[in-house]
Amino acid sequence: MRLFSAAITAVALAGQCTADKLKPPVLPLAVRNPYFNAWLQNARDVPWSKWPMFWTGEEIGLSILAGVSESDIVYPLLGRPQDALLPTSKHSGYNVSFPTYLGATYDASVTNLTYSIPAPSSNSSQDAKLVVSFLSPITPTSTLRQSIPASYISIYAEGAFDIDIYIDVNGQWVSGHRDAEITWEYQRQVYENGGGLKTFKLQRKVEQLLTEHFDRSEWGSLYFSGPMDVQHEVGVSGDIRRHFSKNRELKNEVDDNFRGIMDEEPIFAFSKTLKLNSSDSADSVLFTMAHIQDPVVQYASARGLTFMRPLWASYFKGVSDLLSFHYDDFFNAIKLANDYSTQLAEDAYASGADDYVQIVALSARQVMGATSFSGTPEDPILFMKEISSNGNFQTIDVIFPSFPFFLYTNPKWLAYLLEPLIEHILSGQYPNDYAMHDLGTHFPNATGHADGKDEYMPVEECGNILMMGLAVANSLQYEEVSAAGSPWVSGSMDSKDAQALLDNDMEEVDMEDGKSAFPLVHEASSEMSYIDDRWGGATKGSKQAKKWIQHSYKLWKQWTGYLVEYSLVPERQLSTDDFAGWLAYQTNLALKGIIGIKAMSDLSAIAGEDKDAEHFDKIARDYVAKWEEYGISRDKTHAKLAYDWYGSWTTLYNLYGDALLCFHLENSTSSSMDGAVAYDDGQKAIKDGKGKSSIGFVPRHIYSMHSDWYHYVRQKFGLPLDNRHIYTKTDWEFFAMAVTGTDTRSEILESVAYWLNETVTDRPFTDLHDTEGDGGFPGPNFFARPVIGGHFAFLTLQRACGGKAMDGLKFLDEKSSDEQLAKVAAAAQEFAGKSKTWKGNEEL
Repeated sequence: MRLFSAAITAVALAGQCTADKLKPPVLPLAVRNPYFNAWLQNARDVPWSKWPMFWTGEEIGLSILAGVSESDIVYPLLGRPQDALLPTSKHSGYNVSFPTYLGATYDASVTNLTYSIPAPSSNSSQDAKLVVSFLSPITPTSTLRQSIPASYISIYAEGAFDIDIYIDVNGQWVSGHRDAEITWEYQRQVYENGGGLKTFKLQRKVEQLLTEHFDRSEWGSLYFSGPMDVQHEVGVSGDIRRHFSKNRELKNEVDDNFRGIMDEEPIFAFSKTLKLNSSDSADSVLFTMAHIQDPVVQYASARGLTFMRPLWASYFKGVSDLLSFHYDDFFNAIKLANDYSTQLAEDAYASGADDYVQIVALSARQVMGATSFSGTPEDPILFMKEISSNGNFQTIDVIFPSFPFFLYTNPKWLAYLLEPLIEHILSGQYPNDYAMHDLGTHFPNATGHADGKDEYMPVEECGNILMMGLAVANSLQYEEVSAAGSPWVSGSMDSKDAQALLDNDMEEVDMEDGKSAFPLVHEASSEMSYIDDRWGGATKGSKQAKKWIQHSYKLWKQWTGYLVEYSLVPERQLSTDDFAGWLAYQTNLALKGIIGIKAMSDLSAIAGEDKDAEHFDKIARDYVAKWEEYGISRDKTHAKLAYDWYGSWTTLYNLYGDALLCFHLENSTSSSMDGAVAYDDGQKAIKDGKGKSSIGFVPRHIYSMHSDWYHYVRQKFGLPLDNRHIYTKTDWEFFAMAVTGTDTRSEILESVAYWLNETVTDRPFTDLHDTEGDGGFPGPNFFARPVIGGHFAFLTLQRACGGKAMDGLKFLDEKSSDEQLAKVAAAAQEFAGKSKTWKGNEEL
């Protein structure tokens, strides 16, 4: 099993994560999809203080022990296996002690837990170093690898004395019912060239297909695998842990008395001795866990309600082939994951705030942990669960805040998220003329809303999907590799080779035959298998964008028609921030709808519908001028929460769409740059009060105004959503900060970092928290949601518009006049004076 190479790779894993300044309350361990989603709770404490948890907070069984071969001491490393070992007596045959915990480090794919194991009294050597490394790889250049619902656990040690490693799991991985009966089997897979895998398979005795209990799946199997040279055992939890602690071995026996998860709790254990009997030697062992479901969801597709198989099923004959591929692919997986984490860190560091690197690294696995790949290579699909808030399926206003992550990481995954919505609505299964809120009330059942009674967010969802549609189309159109919106569009090719292929034409895509515009194609020349072919670019990208938009053009136009009628003065309805309640005339919501109309102008141009493009552009320009009149405060310091709510303010996060889609560059010298989407220089420009053409779609002074405003209303733990409450939404914070000046952006990032270190929240990264007090949940309690893909907003903007988007925002670093700043400060202080919870900025 190439253990020597695995040991070297473990060193690379351990070295990838440097010391972390941020200490979040929870860290990802094995996070791949909504049902394979394990976290280290109480991450600021030692890892043996609590059991790992599912994202809901429910504990799940995963424990690790280390024993020193030359002594009778065992050391708990993860979980609470010591509960079965303590108290000890003179008859126990072992003693329990605790290692020195050196802390956790993480990047986008890896969480490392590092320990110091004391040398035995009989050995004069130094303490040994031990790293437990959890790898859930983010692999933007390999969609197939990303689709595999499996994770790696490698345990690496270096020192001068042997260390016995023990690891076990229990049945809580396959059911949310603690009393559910489970069955299991032990499997051996022997390789022809030597080596092989030992695997435990466990599942419910009676599976409940496509059913959840407290958000845990009640169907599917857990596969827990290790190399052939490990020892194994299935039996009662306490008995096995005590036996290992006393004898430093397992019996290679399997208890065949199937029973309930907590009925004489059956556990599934492996052990192995890491040989470190010489100075500064190293050894390691690799385990994998996979949560296999087939089908993954049911979906009301164009052909009817369909059980959807996992995407990986199109590539492997069966689960055994999948497991062996995944185990043996560890070296490729870590390389691809390291490539992503390294580039992500470099790009995030360019923000000017060190903490941003760790914030986006912490966010990546959580985003993908809400998704599940399905379909076939000819028609891939990515499904998403609205985790923790209500469990909706493929919610448009959950995809929207997450979409900066997908644009940066792999734009085709965003297309795969939108495709099932478009297919479902095109097939006539949704009766309303606006975009639907979601594909189903609760994941994993995308049964649609044939009665049209989904959650009522018509302007919200139309604006969202139009902006995302144009973002996908724009991501396909670039002439230079360096101008692509994602650094990963070229697969494994270097930039020179990728550039050489950009001029190749793509064969016509016959959408009428049900073929996807975006099939999953792999590079033929790559040395590594299953590397994605280039995404878009040159003629190929233009053809794909045009075909994709034309295929569903009537929908895009239908949704825009709704916005033309209802977005400028939106009636009483919900926005994506539905927890804040219904409200009429929402300023930020109206801006989203208007930018959506503007997006349709560009979509029409790409589709070759020039009259529509001109028509919608004119409407959008007329609307944005009226919007400013209706929505900006009389003193010109901020946007009102609602047109008729004087003495209110809102975070204008939908302004981000104007910049991301490059509208802010219109009428500027940057609007014709190479590699960006082209604009019609003959379009009628908005005039300022002196009759001069203003730059951009939304006027620049709107940007500057809010960059100043956010500085003065920022609280201890961040930028509040609006004047009604002190809570913030972190996704919208990052949308808003991306279109502010450098100083304001840095302030907001510092506030988020401070909150991460101080918050009392005890679940995976929440996107809704108080900005004062203890930074806790305000109610409702949101956590583990994919919307924190919005934390990538600045990264995505850095690469937008052929890399010129930020050039068009340089004016934000120009200081406003003293008179204007005084007005903004006075207005912000007035809000602070009216509120018992608001606090004015210190500089006031």
